[in-house]
Amino acid sequence: MLSLQFIRENVERVKRDVLLRNTTAPIDRILQLDEERRQLLQEVEKLRAERNLANKEIAAAKEAADREERIALMRSVGDRISAFDVRLKTVEVELKEHLYEVPNIVDPTVPHGADEDLNVKSEPFGDAPVFEFQPRPHWEIGERLAGIDFDRGVRMSGSRFFVLRGGVAHLHRALIQWMLDLHAREGGFEECYLPYMMTEESFYASGHLPKFRENLYRDAEEDYLFIPTAEAPFANLYRGEILPAGSLPKRLVAHTPCFRREKMSAGRDTRGLKRVHQFEKVEMFVYCEPEQSENELQLLLGRARTIPERLGIRYRTVEQCSGDLDFKSTKSYDVEMWAPGVDDWLEVSSVSNCLDFQARRANIRYRSSPDGPTRHPHMLNGSALGIPRTLISVLENYQQVDGSVTVPEVLRPYMGFDRLTPPA
Repeated sequence: MLSLQFIRENVERVKRDVLLRNTTAPIDRILQLDEERRQLLQEVEKLRAERNLANKEIAAAKEAADREERIALMRSVGDRISAFDVRLKTVEVELKEHLYEVPNIVDPTVPHGADEDLNVKSEPFGDAPVFEFQPRPHWEIGERLAGIDFDRGVRMSGSRFFVLRGGVAHLHRALIQWMLDLHAREGGFEECYLPYMMTEESFYASGHLPKFRENLYRDAEEDYLFIPTAEAPFANLYRGEILPAGSLPKRLVAHTPCFRREKMSAGRDTRGLKRVHQFEKVEMFVYCEPEQSENELQLLLGRARTIPERLGIRYRTVEQCSGDLDFKSTKSYDVEMWAPGVDDWLEVSSVSNCLDFQARRANIRYRSSPDGPTRHPHMLNGSALGIPRTLISVLENYQQVDGSVTVPEVLRPYMGFDRLTPPA
């Protein structure tokens, strides 16, 4: 979250950035509550000083009448302090609730725009595949391979669920393992296994609440919500801790399932694997000193781009405009892979710098030197990559006229064979 001090000192910028995001936030109400809170604190401090003085006078009074008068005055002051304390707690609760509603600032280099239509797209990297036949969409490829079963997924769980089988399920697993190895062994990221459910408090700390409540799945009996991305548990990994000097940067990677209601995309991309309620993702996360966060953002973006490059699939980079930024992000890039069967660019990664926004919410600090003051680290995240859309792109780019799919060379050590073939 943004600090009260930052909002007070940068009111016009904060209001402008909220407008640039094409959203709203209760900035004026926050300023009113902040002013009332400070006035209440001043009144309470004055009354406490009066009470302390009355206590001294009671101790010094020689006459009983004087003592009783001072005691009555002290009780009156105590009652007023209690009343102010009650109001102060009410104000602080409302103030905190409203602070949770304020999005991050917008980086000055971010292009301005109301929505994703105004994102800035780079020239594609790599050549478009050439087919001597009309390329099929992945749902037809999966059906011919007996590898994607939508009917049984829907029968078990409803719309936007699916079953992977045989070689396609193996390819799905190979993508996950290869990506983890690429980032952990080659990139030096520490691999983690994370909880798939967290408490509501944790989701407030990561910035997913209160903004995205309707898109989260919740346990019916206990205070657990299912994670929509590994970013959420990563942002809580050191919650309430002070990281020692010399421990940053921390570069982490994990594979998790992700659970999303997709209420915000009702009616969009209802066919195939593009937008589903349950999917797998490999996620990178970084804790770093503020001075290094721009470099770390470019490092994450480079690692995300490495995946389509190694797969030999055409891709492009998209710089998000202000109106498309995530609530927590100050600057973000998407990586999109080409899918010829659906004739579309598929977002497979979003790489974001959140500055100290999540660290403040999670009360995470670090020291630059053993005896130095504490600061909030910057926190960054990046998908590398989301698996279903990567799987779509692999199936559609490597499809053959006979219905088979060639396995990309980098995945063959994980597959043990070089082609997925339809059953006889």
